[in-house]
Amino acid sequence: MQHPTLHVDVHTHYLPHQSSPAQSQYRFAYTVRITNQGAQAAQIIARHWWIEDANNRTEQVRGLGIVGEQPLLEPGETYEYTSGCALQTPQGQMRGHYLCVTDEGDVFECAIAPFEFNTTAQDNVAEIHSPNQEARVLH
Repeated sequence: MQHPTLHVDVHTHYLPHQSSPAQSQYRFAYTVRITNQGAQAAQIIARHWWIEDANNRTEQVRGLGIVGEQPLLEPGETYEYTSGCALQTPQGQMRGHYLCVTDEGDVFECAIAPFEFNTTAQDNVAEIHSPNQEARVLH
């Protein structure tokens, strides 16, 4: 059976009023919009992120749900949330995946391609698709 196709858009922006460049602290916000473009419901159970700064320092963040929730997306539904991260450099990137389960109990990953953080950009936008054929079934 094919898994739902989740379409992910990510918008990032720099938060200068929450940052302190003199102390190498740069805060960013990112808004993620997830749309279920498939014909089957999917619930996001967990997330795993790799956050990398311009000095190649990488931090991994994983846990249940996203912003404390485990949203169930019916076909055509969209879920949006905003979160943030701190870097020690004015640029960086983030990538990862969501662990999802269908309404029939099949588990799959929704990969999230790298998106950029940059203090000089007004607004960064990344559009990521997770087509059925790229979803990996976990056993």
